[in-house]
Amino acid sequence: MASQDWLEKDFYKILDVPQDASEADIKKAYRKLARKWHPDQNPGDQAAEQKFKDIGEAHSVLSDPAKRQEYDQLRQMVGGGARFTAGGPGGAGGAGGFEDLFGSMFGGGGGGQNVRFSTGGGGEQINLDDILGHFGGGGGGFGSPYGGYQAGPRKGADVEARTTVSFRDAANGETLSLQAANGQTIKTRIPAGVKDGQTIRLRGKGQPSPNGGPTGDLLLHVTVQPHPVFHRDGNNLTVDLPVTFAEATLGATVSVPTLSGKQVKVKIKAGTPSGRKLRVKGEGITTKSATGDLIATVQVVVPEKLDGEAKKAVETLARQDREGGVDPRAELAAKAAQ
Repeated sequence: MASQDWLEKDFYKILDVPQDASEADIKKAYRKLARKWHPDQNPGDQAAEQKFKDIGEAHSVLSDPAKRQEYDQLRQMVGGGARFTAGGPGGAGGAGGFEDLFGSMFGGGGGGQNVRFSTGGGGEQINLDDILGHFGGGGGGFGSPYGGYQAGPRKGADVEARTTVSFRDAANGETLSLQAANGQTIKTRIPAGVKDGQTIRLRGKGQPSPNGGPTGDLLLHVTVQPHPVFHRDGNNLTVDLPVTFAEATLGATVSVPTLSGKQVKVKIKAGTPSGRKLRVKGEGITTKSATGDLIATVQVVVPEKLDGEAKKAVETLARQDREGGVDPRAELAAKAAQ
């Protein structure tokens, strides 16, 4: 980019800050705009990419006190319609403070021996690029891979991967070896309590930066295989608990399996209906923030065959229900009629 081009830009306007903005204000404005116009946030948008370049260019100048002072001084002079001329003492007079300015900028002292400034005609015009090249180390501004100013190191690209884990490994956490697209093996640990369909961001496991910035991240999409017994509800685990007709009717103490492998005892109260839920504290999923419970849902198992005394006992119960006018569907019929 030619020096005349960047000199004509209003970096304060680009960053939307006043000319007397503090370094902190400039930094804050740059970060806000850089996030908004970053190419990763606007894929394929050429206008956004150019906006991002301009923002980085403006920040590179205004965040450096020395460059900012030089920029302000040059903007003030060029904005007044001045031009640069070469020559010795025979050039137009009245340079005064401008010669002092250029002397300090280019190390020529207050006399302006190599470069003079005038507001009128006379003398050979000097290419502005030759003068401004001193600021960037060689004839093109301050230098940037985008043709403007350096916006700083860029983060490496994020990469995505998918993995399938068992229900138990998802609950407890597991160290995985993943095969990257370039053949590299990446070892990482998924946290305890990861959910089916969850995406985990693994910092620093992505592509390296092209210019010394931080490494990108790995976005790991996790599929959790179902379990034949346990299901997940938030941080709680659920399980169906089969009980016999006699246990549900008379009451009993029965064992319930847990994901950890141990058995816990729960009490079935007499007259417990099918579908009642029993809670076992602290036997659910453990995450960094909380531990869930195990919820056992009672399922009364009806025997398929009854022989001898068992059949006679049930027939006696059925007769007593009929004689006592017991109708478990009476309430259902009344509600259905509403």
